[in-house]
Amino acid sequence: MYTKICRTLARACMRLGILGLVAVICAVSWQVFGRYVLNNTPTWAESLALLLVLYVTMLGVAVGVRDAGHIGLESLLVLAPDSLRLKMEYLIHFLILLFGAAMAWNCASLAESVWTYRLPTLWISEGWKYVPAAVSGLLIVMFSIEHIVALAQGREVEPSWG
Repeated sequence: MYTKICRTLARACMRLGILGLVAVICAVSWQVFGRYVLNNTPTWAESLALLLVLYVTMLGVAVGVRDAGHIGLESLLVLAPDSLRLKMEYLIHFLILLFGAAMAWNCASLAESVWTYRLPTLWISEGWKYVPAAVSGLLIVMFSIEHIVALAQGREVEPSWG
């Protein structure tokens, strides 16, 4: 059941990422149209595109952890004996879990610390710039737990779109 929840979350992140990319394209297109056709650059479009890139990137990072598409720390482990390989895989997923927890905690603290400040071109809190990294950190923790449980059960996590 936990795997099903994680897979559903990962798929939702990927769908939101696709919508975010479409929104980035729309914002940049509107900015170019406003600048070169209307001769009146919409200043909010660039800020919105930058904010959307943060959301798309952070959602993609979390899904990359779940689908084991990250740095590939275990690439040399195929040469190691099975007993060492399993211990190192546990260590790798535990370290990624710690990184995700630190990312979630610190980015949430950053968001809280600047929540009263406003982005002048979007009229929203500056804290929204740190929310995607905090959410991504939580997802990384969840997905790392899924990998650790799968290792303990002797199976692998199926990719989100598999």
